[in-house]
Amino acid sequence: MCNHLLYDVFFDRQAHKDEQGTRQRMMQLTSEQRARLGLELASKRQEHKDLDAAIHALTHSGQNDPMLVQRLKKKKLALKDRIKELEDILLPDIIA
Repeated sequence: MCNHLLYDVFFDRQAHKDEQGTRQRMMQLTSEQRARLGLELASKRQEHKDLDAAIHALTHSGQNDPMLVQRLKKKKLALKDRIKELEDILLPDIIA
């Protein structure tokens, strides 16, 4: 039980440090950097949608290749992670 408490405390602190680091990076961005990251975000969102459509088409066609679908889903998940990173950098947390 003690190990779980230490684990929880450690990762809560890590999450807090990560949030602080994201906020500091967000405040230090120049307008050029924000624009470049915004373009990357838009590009990654489009690529994510395109992969979703490709996966849907493959799974509903007669040419279902499980290995290809698995690779596309893995790439889609990596894109989702990058999208989340970019959103965290560009979009501030609004505490109401």
